[in-house]
Amino acid sequence: MNADRRLAELGLELPEIPALPFVPRLVPVLEHGGLLYLSGIGPVGRSGRVGVDLTIDEGYDAARETALLALRRLVDHLGTLDAVARWVRVLGFVRSAPGFGDQPSVLNGFTETIVAVYGEERGLCARSAIGVSELPAGIPVEVEAIVALR
Repeated sequence: MNADRRLAELGLELPEIPALPFVPRLVPVLEHGGLLYLSGIGPVGRSGRVGVDLTIDEGYDAARETALLALRRLVDHLGTLDAVARWVRVLGFVRSAPGFGDQPSVLNGFTETIVAVYGEERGLCARSAIGVSELPAGIPVEVEAIVALR
């Protein structure tokens, strides 16, 4: 399956990376040893805590948007989504209300988007979903990832 063609077949459009309201000291994408490390990214402009300000479905949508932003980062760095051999690991943070414990359902928005584009063999990977009290700029979801290159 060609990931670029699959993205088009799904009718998905990759958004531009939003300007950040702060200046992080990091490399957004780092290539080393056949792996590509994506620094944390999230839907800047969306805000709220899942479980109080946002429903699980709204959090899922924020995670889906985050997946599209991660794919944009890949295209900007590699020129094509198909340069990815497989997704290796995803670490997701969900800005959560006290007592909220369904972070995995929220992060499914990210995972299911990646699997839709790459298929299970290349897109389904190790993942952790962690609830946190705060994220930069009040975003509801932040994800970092590691992908293996072809």
